[in-house]
Amino acid sequence: MTKCISILGSTGSIGTQTLEVVDHLGIQVAVLAARRSVDLIEQQARKYLPRFVVLYEEEAAARLRSRLSDLDIPVLSGMEGLLAAATAEEADTVLTAIVGVVCLEPTLAAIRRGKKIALANKETLVSAGELVMDAAAEHGAEIVPVDSEHSAIFQCLQTCRDEREIKRVILTCSGGTFFGKKKEEIYHATRVQALKNPNWSMGDKVTLDSATLMNKGLEVIEAMRLYRLPVSQVSVVIHRESVVHSMVEYCDGAVLAQLAVPDMRVQIQYAMTHPHRLPSPVKTLNFTEYGALTFSEPDREAFPCLGIAMEAAKTGGTACAALNGANEAAVGLFLQDRIVFGEIAEYVDRALQRVPVKALPGLEEVLQADADARAAVGEAYQQRA
Repeated sequence: MTKCISILGSTGSIGTQTLEVVDHLGIQVAVLAARRSVDLIEQQARKYLPRFVVLYEEEAAARLRSRLSDLDIPVLSGMEGLLAAATAEEADTVLTAIVGVVCLEPTLAAIRRGKKIALANKETLVSAGELVMDAAAEHGAEIVPVDSEHSAIFQCLQTCRDEREIKRVILTCSGGTFFGKKKEEIYHATRVQALKNPNWSMGDKVTLDSATLMNKGLEVIEAMRLYRLPVSQVSVVIHRESVVHSMVEYCDGAVLAQLAVPDMRVQIQYAMTHPHRLPSPVKTLNFTEYGALTFSEPDREAFPCLGIAMEAAKTGGTACAALNGANEAAVGLFLQDRIVFGEIAEYVDRALQRVPVKALPGLEEVLQADADARAAVGEAYQQRA
């Protein structure tokens, strides 16, 4: 059971819901960290009085220092600040919810201190999953996933006595904003149209990744790393109701599924209390309110990002780091209204063709592949412009 926590990404959707769980469970907050949200983290700092706070962007950190000058709460910035947050002595648990590969080094630092990782940053395992899992094994650090799908798999595997019993894991997917649309209908979709998830309240990056199905492709890679499975044992099914959060099929044909209302506080609380369960303020699942639960195959022609991610998973090495970097760069262009929806997949695919793949990479090679892929997207955009 978590007693004291550092929250990396305290101002985002997962971070703010984590603080609701912290209030419910009476957990102490050691450190709060975010990227740039001065107003919200100031409110959080005044409420929780952490030992220090971190804003990754220095300009935002400077403004926060001025605002918190009446309190004895230091404000750190940059990667140095995130590393300090991840290794704070008081915290037994580190929630990693800052979006992007920027969370990779702090996660590794926390693992080397043997801390429990409540993992809500999928880019960490996508880019460097083997490094992260090997480090966790070496330092005895527990990794408990917070993503609804991976939390579901994690819970379904609690009764598994032998990994050879696992036939496959089945990731469910809401289908995103454009479920049922054909490629030509959504190719020119805009940011406003794309940022409408049917079930989940998430930040712009994750909501958009859900719309392209890249989010599910990243989760396939994440599942491979977390559970040491080949991509052939990870599948995806569209489930619009988001009640079945994911499933595990065993070799004897039995399928275990984890079900709950689509409320991330369920998964966040389980990460805090594992291996125990405590009462939650979340609404109880009422099956009669749904009437039916539906499942269908994803449309890979309309949503090519899923197939691109699956191919990167098969390639391995630095291909997954390049995939993540290219996707973040392309998503950035889309969110700035510089490209249309259908071009996201095209920019990612083009970048992957340009960045060489290195097998068995170290941290520097992972970060270089990420940077090279971002640069390839930027160069392709400049050439078009």
